[in-house]
Amino acid sequence: MLDAAVKALSQMISPPMRSILWRSIGLALVLITVLAIGLQRLLSWFATYGEVWLEGLLGPGWHSSLEVLSWIVSIAAGLGVVFGGIFLMPAITSVVASLFVDDVAEIVEREHYPAERPGVALPFSQAILEGVKTALLAILVYLAALPLVLFAGAGFLIFFIAAAWLLGREYFELAAMRFRPPEEAKAMRRDNAATIFTAGLFIAAFVSIPIVNLATPIFGMAFMVHMHKRLSGPRPELIEPARQMR
Repeated sequence: MLDAAVKALSQMISPPMRSILWRSIGLALVLITVLAIGLQRLLSWFATYGEVWLEGLLGPGWHSSLEVLSWIVSIAAGLGVVFGGIFLMPAITSVVASLFVDDVAEIVEREHYPAERPGVALPFSQAILEGVKTALLAILVYLAALPLVLFAGAGFLIFFIAAAWLLGREYFELAAMRFRPPEEAKAMRRDNAATIFTAGLFIAAFVSIPIVNLATPIFGMAFMVHMHKRLSGPRPELIEPARQMR
């Protein structure tokens, strides 16, 4: 697993990968800016008007609880652009990865597994759907962990573990679906859940590093291409070129 991570890291800045790297970083920057500002505006609205609206809906008995919630949201709104951008990175990189999944996988397969059958590109709509689903789950985790982050360090640990599970799951399934039907890819992920979660910890650690995390889609996808190859084991069609010529 460590060898797969090192290979993915070393290939990120290789000439064939640089164009994809810069495009993914540019798109990630645009998305993170839009989402972080949108989140800040939403939290500001709730802190200003949402408390009154909810109290009218739930009744005066909720006044104290809603005041506390409004206070939490006010703090979150003030930190929204900075911390929102940090915590939304798993969601953003999930969407970006779905756009470049095949470009990255093809380069990794061509360089490291030239004797093996190449994968088949995922339908664009399917790749996007997988990315959006993971992004929405990541946002839900962010919102659930936010109160714990404000009051206890355990929130960061919860978010890290959740990010490892979400990102490991998405990147592995995207890599596996180049060779397998979606249901078979998901079943393989479930059968190797512990290994894939451990691999997800590498991606979660990568996505937690500011600035560097903009390259998460490249690292995560390249890493999981290697992991899928290793978990697939020997296959009849994977014949060395030298043996093919005999």
